[in-house]
Formats: sequence, C-alpha cells, structure tokens
Amino acid sequence: MSELQTSDAGTGKAVPHSISSRFLDAIQQKVDALAAEGRAGKPFEIVMPDHQSRRFGQGEPESRVHLVTARGVSALLSLDDLAICEAYMEGDINITGDLFDLIGYRSLLSDNRLLRYLWSTYARTVLLGQVRADKKGIGSHYDITPEFFELWLDKSVRGYSHAFFNSDDEPLEPAMERKFQYGIDACGIKPGDRVLDIGGGWGSFVQYAGRKGIHVTSVTIAAESEKYMKELIQREKLPCTAVREHLLEFRPKEPFDAICNFGVTEHLPDYRGTIAQYQRLLKPGRSIYLDCYSGDRHGMSSFVTKYVFEGNTSPLALDRYFAELARTDFEVLFLQDDRHNYYLTCKKWAENLEAVQHTITAKWGQHLYRRFRLYLWGSARAFFDRTLGAHRMVLRNSVGLHARRKLFGR
Repeated sequence: MSELQTSDAGTGKAVPHSISSRFLDAIQQKVDALAAEGRAGKPFEIVMPDHQSRRFGQGEPESRVHLVTARGVSALLSLDDLAICEAYMEGDINITGDLFDLIGYRSLLSDNRLLRYLWSTYARTVLLGQVRADKKGIGSHYDITPEFFELWLDKSVRGYSHAFFNSDDEPLEPAMERKFQYGIDACGIKPGDRVLDIGGGWGSFVQYAGRKGIHVTSVTIAAESEKYMKELIQREKLPCTAVREHLLEFRPKEPFDAICNFGVTEHLPDYRGTIAQYQRLLKPGRSIYLDCYSGDRHGMSSFVTKYVFEGNTSPLALDRYFAELARTDFEVLFLQDDRHNYYLTCKKWAENLEAVQHTITAKWGQHLYRRFRLYLWGSARAFFDRTLGAHRMVLRNSVGLHARRKLFGR
C-alpha cells in the first residue's frame, strides 16, 4: 500500500495527515509479536477516511476502528491512549464491534503524562486538601443525573459496586442483592441496629437494609446522590438518613453498631486518616465490611483520572493498608479475592449500557455514552487481564489489640 492522501469524511476537506504503509506495517509487527506470545486478541480492521482499510489478524474482523476526521488520523498515528480515547468520544474515531477484545491491544499504546499524574496524585490534594479535592472529583462523576445510571445498573437496588455471582450467566439483580446481604451477615447486623453506609450512591444499601428495619445513615459528598436517597427514604418511609458530608469530617453523636463500605475505599487513599475515623465511628467489638478494587496504587490511566474519577482515586494497596491496620485495634477477620466478580459486574454493566445506546445519545449526546463505554469495557478488561484485582474484607474493632501487640513485640 502506498502512502494514502485521504479526505476528511466529516468536512470534505483534504486531510493534512497521511497514514503510510510503514505505520500500518509497524502495527502489524506489534500484533504479530503479541500473537507469537499468545497474547493477541481477535482480528480487527482499521478503516481510513476514504474507506480504504487494513485488516490485522486472521479471519473476519470482530471490531473496526473507523478514522472519520483528520483529528482521528492524528490520534491514531500518535499511538497515545488518551488521545485516541478523546478522539473516540468526540466522534473523530468510531469503534464498532467487540470493544472488550479491542481494548486487549491497549499494550500497543503509550500513556506518558508525568505532570498530569503528579498533579492528580499528589499536588492537587496538597493544594486543595483531601476533603476539598474529593468533593470536586467525586462530584464530576456522581453528579450526573441518576436517570442515566438507572438505565444500565441493576433494576433491583441500583448497586454501583461489584456483585457476588453464583455463576457467570446469573443476572445482575440477584447477584447484587446477595452482595448487600453478605455485608449484613458479615457484620452481624440485625433490625434496629445503627449502621454507617459510606458513599450511598443511588440508595442501594439504604433501600435493601432499610426495608429490613436496619437504621442506615449514609454519608455522601455528591449532591445528586443525597437528593436521590432522601427522596427514596421519604417515599418508602425507611428508618434511614442521608447526610452530605465527607467521611473524614463526619461527627455523629454516638458510634455505630457496624460500618459498611461498598466500593468507596478506592476514593479514600488516606489510609491512616480513614482507619482512625473508622475507630472513632465504630463501637468496640463491632465490625466493618468493605470491598474495593485493588492493585497498583499509582496505576490509573490518564483517561480515568481526567474523565472518570478526577483526583487521587486509586486501587487499594493491600500491603500499605494492612500496615496501617497493624497500628490500630482492628484485626482482619476475613479477606477474599473478588476479581472475577468485578469482571462479571463491569461486563454486564457494559452490555446494559450498549443496549440503551440510542436512549442515552438522544438525551445526553454521544460523548457521555462513549465515555462510559470506554470506562466499563476498559474496567472489565483490566479485571480479566488481572491488571486490576478486587477484594472483600471484614474488620473487627478489638479494643486493646494494638497494646497487646506492642506488649508481645508484634
């Protein structure tokens, strides 16, 4: 293939960049190298603005990357992860077919943005403070209208953390209810108990536990979440309360019988401060249930830190977390790997999202739909490839444990 001079299908103007056969040959070599290592995915196709194309891999393509405009061409030529994601969200690139498999080729791309990484991980929090930075970052994600999330979350309790499946083909609804019941059982929660729910989302635990007579206080820093939960509590007359307050600033009149943290530990990177607050908020001898995704503490992509969760949101670093727990009276009663459950959850969310594509784009435009399509399929792929992990754990506030550890030199 000779060097192509293409026209921009969106504007009719001549595309100032060309895709040379050398560039496509270089991609072919990288794909062949992955195939030799047994890491290549399904065949895919790149389609240029003038509709000429090149196929990679053997057989009929399972996905296609359509370069629509000159900006799309430039983004692909850069082999830069964030640039390609932005071009796709803006419509300069279209991606059809199996996005989950195509994301498996992400290792061919680069994501070198040291200044952005330092800003989102360190400087932003130092300048704004952890609480203020969290309020700004979480608001950018959760203050999207709840109607959008209701379209693709489970139809039972709208859980926005991973479900617990009995089988890969089980629907989201029973798997999500099983997860919340697990949290109740793990902490020995009974009707009438006062339970702190951290980051209430769309009222999942408030609804599930409140219907059982459990008095849930849910803290959130998202305005839409607070409004949604208060309306839910009033509508169903639940013995629950929603409070818009950061966990680290929350000062109730008395401690709780249990604490449940469903998928918010990733947004609480100040382990020492968070665990100290848990100890203040929990009655002696009582338990905390928490689950989260885990892995490289500083492994978030530029796409995620810019368009999904701003700030220093990061996977749980188990070694550092346990080191902080060892300084306190908390003991770990239970720890389990939940990576496959998180993979299944993100996969089913992504499938639900794609099923309502036309509704979403008609109401809110393609950018929101494509942003979450990248986020959900990208997350599913990360769990599938084991670049992200997930865990659940149960902690008990065992008063005097730290003093005993020091006494016996542990």
